[in-house]
Amino acid sequence: MTATTRPTSSRYVLLTFIAVIVTWVLHEFAHWLAGSLLGYKMGMGLNQTFPYQVYETDRDYQLISAAGPAFTLLQAFAIFIIMQRKKIISLYPFLFTCFYMRSLAAMISILNPNDEARISKEMGWGTYTLPVIVAAFLFFLVYKISGKYRLGGKFNMITLGWVILFSSVIILTDQFFHIRLL
Repeated sequence: MTATTRPTSSRYVLLTFIAVIVTWVLHEFAHWLAGSLLGYKMGMGLNQTFPYQVYETDRDYQLISAAGPAFTLLQAFAIFIIMQRKKIISLYPFLFTCFYMRSLAAMISILNPNDEARISKEMGWGTYTLPVIVAAFLFFLVYKISGKYRLGGKFNMITLGWVILFSSVIILTDQFFHIRLL
């Protein structure tokens, strides 16, 4: 393992910080874009997207809810494919953050149904079926890449620590400062 691939190197920490911000913002942007394309005036913060009026149909609400996780899954799968074909360990935080983000959303759904949980419930699958499927799929991608690159438990735990820290900063910043990006 080189100095730039150690999970404690300043380069890796910076990459993880960038991965968390990019993943969070793109996820919310996908919600915003879906709502805008459906004709709604939308607002977007660091950790939330919202309409300025009531959704006209349940279908619109479900499509807008699905857009964020769909983009996050697409991001994770694209990163996975690139990392399978080329040895670019610097992309790992972008994959790991997708797994963490959707796993956190699944856990939060116990108290307040998040994107996949709302969709799963609306489809009649039960509240937790889709969140578990999404989190399991993302775990599988992380597991496969960790094996390919020989990233052990310590590496992944340190990465998890950075992702939790940076995600918490985004979530708390959004809650306390209500920063609006769009």
